[in-house]
Amino acid sequence: MPNLGDIFPNFDADTSDGTIKFHDWLGNSWGILFSHPADYTPVCTTELGRVATLTPEFEKRGVKLIALSCDGVESHRGWIKDIVDYAKFEKTWPYPIIADPKRELAVQFGMLDPDEKDSAGIALTARCVFIIGPDKKLKLSLLYPATTGRNFDEILRVIDSLQLTATKRVATPADWKSGEDCMVLPNISEEDAAKLFPKHRKVAVPSGKGYIRLTPQP
Repeated sequence: MPNLGDIFPNFDADTSDGTIKFHDWLGNSWGILFSHPADYTPVCTTELGRVATLTPEFEKRGVKLIALSCDGVESHRGWIKDIVDYAKFEKTWPYPIIADPKRELAVQFGMLDPDEKDSAGIALTARCVFIIGPDKKLKLSLLYPATTGRNFDEILRVIDSLQLTATKRVATPADWKSGEDCMVLPNISEEDAAKLFPKHRKVAVPSGKGYIRLTPQP
């Protein structure tokens, strides 16, 4: 599996929208690659449908979407009809699904779930999320087992944090949402904090150490 900060590997793949070279497809955008165990499976159907309905939110953030499943292109195209029907999605299908029938990408990216196997006894692809920045570097990775569907509202929240902290010298606290207070980074001196974040405030804690510093979102 790629490490955070690594250039995400480039690869060629067949998809439901045709052949792509990943870096060319991504261009200068943020991107999310999210994998699925197999076509025509129940949890995956709910996930892809949810992402389709959230596509306008990802587009507002300049994020391109691409899924992966260990079946062929024609299987993907047939499955999309079920997803669209289940999700009551009435627009053109908004993102490609990579075909990985030989599990080559699943193996390369550490996606296999050893506890979940198909009818042939072959390990299924786990539910991975890779968020890649415009610099092609891996910014975040999540790995869920095949049995647990993902929360894509959380992934939108993570995107908001990643995009904010990529350009502003802040961190985001637990359960943060866009527009809420952020935290001044520990490596910023008091002098610099006063200049950068004139409205920041310290939170009193029993230790007396002023390391918790909150500021309105810059």
